[in-house]
Amino acid sequence: MEKEIHQWRWRMTETGGGDGDDGNNSGDGSVSEHGNREKNVSAPAGFPDHPHRGFETVTYMLQFKYGAVTHEDFEGHKGTIGAGDLQWMTGGRGIVHSEMPAAYGTQKGLQLWINLSSKHKMMEPCYQEITTKNISEATTEGIRVRIIAGEALGIKSPVYTRTPAMYSDFTLKPEAHLHQPIPKSWNSFVYIIEGSGDGFHSWNKSSKILRFVLVGGEPLGEPVVQLGPFVMNTQQEIDQTIEDYESFSNGFEKARHWRSEGPAGVDS
Repeated sequence: MEKEIHQWRWRMTETGGGDGDDGNNSGDGSVSEHGNREKNVSAPAGFPDHPHRGFETVTYMLQFKYGAVTHEDFEGHKGTIGAGDLQWMTGGRGIVHSEMPAAYGTQKGLQLWINLSSKHKMMEPCYQEITTKNISEATTEGIRVRIIAGEALGIKSPVYTRTPAMYSDFTLKPEAHLHQPIPKSWNSFVYIIEGSGDGFHSWNKSSKILRFVLVGGEPLGEPVVQLGPFVMNTQQEIDQTIEDYESFSNGFEKARHWRSEGPAGVDS
């Protein structure tokens, strides 16, 4: 299970931006953290029309006063996710979409890339969207967890994952102690959002809140070749994907005439 996690900050008053990693990476299907991304962009910048094939993106907006992203794609799917909301997009055989800031102030969230197995890479694109009020939560002895995928503290997420996986957002009060079981065969990592801590057996000995996401999954055991937003198993498949995208074929037919409308405006 190949994973990539990005953290971004979108600020409506600053310039900058970009669309992620355009490099060519290969691997063996194990966990791969290609880097955390922090971005400051101004309207109308953001993540304009761009393609995906062969993997899933999991966009999780962190819970702050401000934060919203408007997304739309060439299948006609359009919506806005705000603070605490989740979008799980399966790119499959091909999708072209945009992700643009929809509010003033800092837009802060995490985006995880999850590789699809070879048997799912050419499936039809699909979405799972869950608003913040419908994300599963559990609390115990100074620990609060939001379960994005999988299970934590005996509570399961309603999200369907094609590969067994877990994705949890933990907040530990001072002196809280957490032990979260993870299957021995899985790959996993922790990304700290606030505070400081260590490993999967976490004890918050500081006087401040500790908040982190814990991500894990069952390895696919397949080769991985990546070129920007295309994640396949072989270089030949990458070459074919580029040909399909440039010729508007084999999943990218609707990209020929589609252009995103972009956000109508921003909320203050």
